Amino acid sequence: MMKSRQRRLAGRFAAALLLALGCVSLANAQGSRILVRNAELVLTMDPQLGQGELGSLEKADVLLEDGRIVQVGKKLPASGATVIDASGKIVMPGFVDTHTHLWQSMIRDCGTDQTVVGWLSACMRDVGPRMTPEQTYAAVRLSIFDAITTGVTTVTDWSHAFNAGFANADLRALTDSGLRFVFAYCFDPAQEGNIRRVKQEVIDHNPLAHLQLCGIARSGNEAVLAGMVRLADELGVDTNVHLHENIADRQNGQIASLEQAGAIKSNLMVNHAIHLTDEEITLLASRGVRVAHCPLSNMRLASGVIRMPELLQAGIKIGLGLDGGTNDTTDMFNLMRAAVGLQRASRLSATTPPTVAQVLRMATLGGAEVLGLEHEIGSLTPGKRADLIVIDPEAANFAPKVDWPSQIVFNGQPRNVETVIVGGRLLKARGKVLGISEAVWVEQAERLRKPLD
Repeated sequence: MMKSRQRRLAGRFAAALLLALGCVSLANAQGSRILVRNAELVLTMDPQLGQGELGSLEKADVLLEDGRIVQVGKKLPASGATVIDASGKIVMPGFVDTHTHLWQSMIRDCGTDQTVVGWLSACMRDVGPRMTPEQTYAAVRLSIFDAITTGVTTVTDWSHAFNAGFANADLRALTDSGLRFVFAYCFDPAQEGNIRRVKQEVIDHNPLAHLQLCGIARSGNEAVLAGMVRLADELGVDTNVHLHENIADRQNGQIASLEQAGAIKSNLMVNHAIHLTDEEITLLASRGVRVAHCPLSNMRLASGVIRMPELLQAGIKIGLGLDGGTNDTTDMFNLMRAAVGLQRASRLSATTPPTVAQVLRMATLGGAEVLGLEHEIGSLTPGKRADLIVIDPEAANFAPKVDWPSQIVFNGQPRNVETVIVGGRLLKARGKVLGISEAVWVEQAERLRKPLD
């Protein structure tokens, strides 16, 4: 009976995968022309296109062609275009997740009473290194399904790359997904050959793909960090590290190790950056370092509250990150609420940054800036990649209409995301992720998780 069930699940998985590939190739062929028509509100994130900080336009259309945004305006011609009726709805750039670990869907339930120190030992280091390529692929695809559901169009996957097989399976899942992604490959001298191969054979041939090199900042790891910096400079990619997530990190010499390795410069982005001194904030700002803020993870792990007003005052660019298995919910709306709420609760002020406009920008164009991709994504500026979402506000959790930008942040849920388009390709339509059923990835994860218990 067990073998029969496994064959049945495998058959369903294969059939769904073939269906997915067929749907993507037939429904979203490159060169297609799409008109998103008659949106009640378009938040372009480009003040030159519309009103205010968010570049707002009412009763407007967005025209896409060859994977790029061609025009934003009223009553655009529909000739030769597939029309998506956005009447009564909100159109905006897709969300940019600046920091996550997609494989960690396998450890969502773990260490719920631990800080990051205990969680790393009990959860990540126990499970991750034992995962097979098949388990890794399934875990990443499950997380990606979740990300598309909430309107994420660009994801930054900080892959721990425990071994080359793990890294390759992680990257293959990303490549198969249709999402735009930044693959942060953790540098290991033993894997340098595979990193070079990945860059040349996979990343460079995929317009949706970008590479970063990531590393562990701590005293005694300077030689590896220097190797990361050297290879990143050679390949022309950014570097990415966790920095002062937990108060205990202040004893690990993270800033000193990064400085000694020559890493603190404009191609560095850091995650969390909670326990920074004034002097360290000034240093990071002066070198052009960017920050991924992960408020839901920070709350779950009792890590603390980022000094956002001081970072913004110093001119540091900030994006938002879902942060994998310690987020517990792939929900960009909840993430924006938490980013606002943490600052208000800790500062006892309802006007402290981020404002509604600021947090919406962090989730879109601000995230693109953190990734160095602001010239490609993050706003609906003509010429940029056609990554956008359509939000349906006509739902019990959202209606009635009062102030839609504020309602996106404070009332929005993943179920309000009706349409997701990445590079001109539909990944979600009429509220459903296209091409493959949710049940398939849930079944795969359930089956493959058991051997890791």
